[in-house]
Amino acid sequence: MRTSIATVSLSGPLTEKLTAAARAGFDGVEIFENDLIGSPLTPEEIRERTADLGLTIDLYQPMRDIEAVPDDVFARNLRRAEHKFRLMRRLGADTVLVCSSVSPQALDDDALATEQLRRLADLAQEYGIRIAYEALAWGRHVSTYDHAWRIVEAADHPALGVCLDSFHILARGSDPAGIADIPGDRIFFLQLADAPLMALDVLQWSRHYRCFPGQGDLDVAGLVRAAVRAGYDGPLSLEVFNDVFRQADAGRTAVDARRSLALLQESAGLTAPPAPVVPTGFAFVEIATADTARITPLLTALGFSRTARHSGKPVDLWEQGEARILLNTDTDTGTGSHRPDPSLTAIGLENPDPAAASARAESLLAPVLPRRRAPRDAPLDAVAAPDGTEFFFCATGRTGHPNWTGDFAPAPHTPGGIGVTRIDHVALTQPWHQFDEAVLFHRSVLGLRPHASIDLVDPYGLLRSRAASNSEGTVRIALGVGASPTDDPARPQHVALATDDLVTAVRRARAAGARLLPVPANYYDDLAARHEFAPGELETYRELGILYDRDEKGEFRHCYTVTTGSLFFELVERTAGYDGYGAQNAPVRLAAQRT
Repeated sequence: MRTSIATVSLSGPLTEKLTAAARAGFDGVEIFENDLIGSPLTPEEIRERTADLGLTIDLYQPMRDIEAVPDDVFARNLRRAEHKFRLMRRLGADTVLVCSSVSPQALDDDALATEQLRRLADLAQEYGIRIAYEALAWGRHVSTYDHAWRIVEAADHPALGVCLDSFHILARGSDPAGIADIPGDRIFFLQLADAPLMALDVLQWSRHYRCFPGQGDLDVAGLVRAAVRAGYDGPLSLEVFNDVFRQADAGRTAVDARRSLALLQESAGLTAPPAPVVPTGFAFVEIATADTARITPLLTALGFSRTARHSGKPVDLWEQGEARILLNTDTDTGTGSHRPDPSLTAIGLENPDPAAASARAESLLAPVLPRRRAPRDAPLDAVAAPDGTEFFFCATGRTGHPNWTGDFAPAPHTPGGIGVTRIDHVALTQPWHQFDEAVLFHRSVLGLRPHASIDLVDPYGLLRSRAASNSEGTVRIALGVGASPTDDPARPQHVALATDDLVTAVRRARAAGARLLPVPANYYDDLAARHEFAPGELETYRELGILYDRDEKGEFRHCYTVTTGSLFFELVERTAGYDGYGAQNAPVRLAAQRT
């Protein structure tokens, strides 16, 4: 199906919005009235610009407070409408959005609304224009799509149909199944937006917190399926009011929007792009540093050994159990140079089919990154996440697939370790403007399942966190965003290392010189009030700076190193199916890191 986006969903002047939409691959746009009014271009010039960009103007919007009003008010409304119809002919738009009235002058009179909308449609038809009537969720008398359809059906005019808006329908809890009662040719337009579930006034919810499909909690795919089954064959159009999107770069927002529509069409069964290839584990994490002396003592204290050196690049492989860390001193790559030193720059994901994972990424506007590779280097595809972190699709040691470890020559080392078995999870703090984009990327491109969003208490505000994982829990990535829109390049990142015996691992790490994050004594006093422990258990946690949590499935013990650059490590022990990340302890950790 054709794709479209409302200009109100993007930031900047109208010309930049049109360019961003075209470059992202949209077929058309909805022109928001304020964007046209504020543009120095004439309607004819805007029409020419959109055509040059390969875009159609699918909708002009909005026309407000038209129907169910006293005769004198409606006469003025018709005059206003005729002026807009003439403008639309100059613009080359043939469909206008008419919202259900919120005016105090509107009367609770369906017959009057029907008669006035019929007269409006008569006038529109003279100009070759169609009226798409939409029920606003906060409409004064018409606030549901089925009510709007009853009025349109009663008016029985070929130039009058309904506009279905997923937010207005789903935010009110209306059942989309009723869309089946609307003939497809009377559904003139379909506007789509997602949103997180919030206990908020619906108008404020709509105006500030909409997001692209797949980033929120509404069943937008189900609504699309209902509309298509009813016979709708028009564009799928995004109309998203969001304070963050209105401040972000229009180009990357448009790509995020287009990706969301690709995922939506797949979820609704309308397209069949390359299937998701869910990663099965972590192959490695890569840390960039210009000075290895800043990080190697910590790796050594955490039990890692330098086991190999890349044959053609300044990259060392450090290993312990199944956990692998690449230490890259080639920081003059032209990308990511703004990051602090050291920082996490790349993640390798074990993948059942790396080639298929790359094809999936390409289909969702995440192109494979160009790489400098020697002729004998293993071909290894990577894509960039919104924050710049590179994700490599790996098949380590598997027959029939390139093996990246073959690019490394063994280095003399003495096997050791503190009991780390593998990488448990990675936590990446996102730029403020890119959090929802990052969630969608990890879901659609990487095939991970997003979990519920939670708020974490930081001494300087609330931090938002949302994890994504595979179903087995062998790949877990925690995405976070700060309380401020300031884009701090020193966004903290951390790597969590799994162990089966945290107490022993911590004792060994401390003995080897690891600097662990101190935990206030008050934390353990509170812990004693919340949980019962075996004799001496709590005292051991207090001595070693171990944090503790439990849920209905099991227990979680963890501790942290101090931060170096923007990077720190976590040691974790999960027992009996614990599936969280110790969010209960995050305020203590955040406060300690601020001290």
